[in-house]
Amino acid sequence: MPLTLRTPRLVLDAYRPDDEEDFVALFQDRRVSRWMGDGPGAEAEDRALFRRIFSKVYAEDLFDVWAVRRAGLLVGHAEIKRTEEVDGHEIVYALGPEVWGSGLGTELAEALVGHGFASLGLTAVHATVAAQNEASLRLLGKIGFEHVRDIVDDDGAVTHVLTRRLPVRS
Repeated sequence: MPLTLRTPRLVLDAYRPDDEEDFVALFQDRRVSRWMGDGPGAEAEDRALFRRIFSKVYAEDLFDVWAVRRAGLLVGHAEIKRTEEVDGHEIVYALGPEVWGSGLGTELAEALVGHGFASLGLTAVHATVAAQNEASLRLLGKIGFEHVRDIVDDDGAVTHVLTRRLPVRS
């Protein structure tokens, strides 16, 4: 189970079985899922993914994955995990449209980066963002991520790889 993380307005904690409907609703919202993985999937796939969080990710302590809550309500999803695509640890986050534009994305991304540096001992944290996802690109740029390279899919879609490095102390 992941450590509970707190920001001024958010609590990132482990999913609970009764979060399934809110999790599925978040992942089924096309405004959100268009930026995640391969895009919108079937509801049955999202339910299976939710179950795997318990049966695989938490059970085998594979990586940190959180329910993102504001005032007790599930408003998002967050992860930090090692991926070969970036040859390091990548942050993954999604917030429901009802909280977009409120600064919670910045708060959430900063919490994930802070956890990576302070708790996991990382010296770099990465993010992969679709080239068209201007809001996420702006957010990550604002908090110190820099573009390092592009990944071009077979269909021509471009994903930017962004990195934030732990500042070197002199």
